[in-house]
Amino acid sequence: MVTIPTRRKRATIHDVAVEAGVSRGTVSRVVNDEPYVSAHARTAIEAAIEKVGYVPNNAARSLVMQRSQAVGFIVHEPHSLFLDDPNIGGILLGANTALSRADYQMVSLVIDSQRDTDRVARYLSGGFVDAVIIVSARSQDPMTRVVEKLALPAAFVGHPPDLRQLPFVGIDNRRSARDITERLMNTGRRRIGMIAAALDRDSGSDRLAGFTDALGTRFDPNLVASVPFYTFSDGVEGMRALLARDPDIDGVFAASDAVAAGALEALRDAGRSVPGDVGMVGFDDSSWALRTQPHLSTVHQPAFGLGAAAAECVLGQLRGEEQPADGILLDTPIVWRDSA
Repeated sequence: MVTIPTRRKRATIHDVAVEAGVSRGTVSRVVNDEPYVSAHARTAIEAAIEKVGYVPNNAARSLVMQRSQAVGFIVHEPHSLFLDDPNIGGILLGANTALSRADYQMVSLVIDSQRDTDRVARYLSGGFVDAVIIVSARSQDPMTRVVEKLALPAAFVGHPPDLRQLPFVGIDNRRSARDITERLMNTGRRRIGMIAAALDRDSGSDRLAGFTDALGTRFDPNLVASVPFYTFSDGVEGMRALLARDPDIDGVFAASDAVAAGALEALRDAGRSVPGDVGMVGFDDSSWALRTQPHLSTVHQPAFGLGAAAAECVLGQLRGEEQPADGILLDTPIVWRDSA
């Protein structure tokens, strides 16, 4: 017969007070880090807490303070991308680091379907988080409207065109795409195409706009292959499409490093050398950039910094601080390597 151990009774403030020989009110002031407690009493209470194994009941405290001490991290991407995309990972780690310093818990919420949207909307309505950080929001994203309706403190990583006045952090995707395309043009390339990804969100559409700006009258819409996501497989398919349209293509701007890595694979399969036959540039300066041969010329996207800035933005709102109306933009230097 298996004996199931009895669950240990949770220690209470009363247990601490009895052990320390003080009132429960004094214990409460120490637990909540309030003043007006003598050094002697504080030392006795801290020793008693250690001895009886008291852990503050954060659920009860949240009911009193009307705060959960949690921030939702919402990613609107397929589940596989949440695990594979190094930028999302960097943003997540940056946000978690900043939130941890402020003693906030981060709750990750991935949206890949309408059912996910409905589920997350119900969760947010339940008051389980004090604020949200939203990554990869699209135009007309229903989650944006949910956040507005609930008046939740929020920070978006990126800036969908219908975001209106909600706070955001991001980069200047259009300028960065223009700058690296111009750098590629300066290597002497004449037939330059783009694998444009994720055109349903601001990052993808802005990178295409920057590419178009750089080429000016040389822009050929036939040399733009549109793919749905920032993935390796989309890069393979996009590059195959460009080669089919124009075998003489000699330069490619890929909308992300993962897309560029897939494009390099397709070029190898087609017997084209990089950078000899085709110059290739990417975007992100992610781990993909150094996993390719040759290493990618790319735009450095400060993923960790974006996550940290988004977290600081929502923490500032929770403290009642005003946030910049025009958002927070971080720098994106070009990192030039061997692929171009």
